Amino acid sequence: MSEKTKDILDDLHGTFKLIKEADPDFHTAFKKFSDEAVKEGFLPVKVKELICVALSIAEHCTFCIARHTEKAALAGATREELIEVGMVAGLMGGGPSLCYMKYLFDAIDQLGIK
Repeated sequence: MSEKTKDILDDLHGTFKLIKEADPDFHTAFKKFSDEAVKEGFLPVKVKELICVALSIAEHCTFCIARHTEKAALAGATREELIEVGMVAGLMGGGPSLCYMKYLFDAIDQLGIK
């Protein structure tokens, strides 16, 4: 199965739109929590997003891999940095996590990350 990163991101945004319609308060609270967790602090946003990429791979979440790869790139992450955090995720998550690097490579290529 090969999904395009844009389709995965569209599905993710659609799901959060449905969540917002179903329970606006929950959506607002989750967004605030998410924004707070990845805002600039002792760690720069880029580092936090790279951590999110690694955790997304270790947790086998294609939606999270696509979204946080995109956000990491917007924060200045390079192809090499993204691949390196993927390898660390493989260390911690083993073979199954390494298999999910397929979605990382797809996102890198399809989002044009250099």
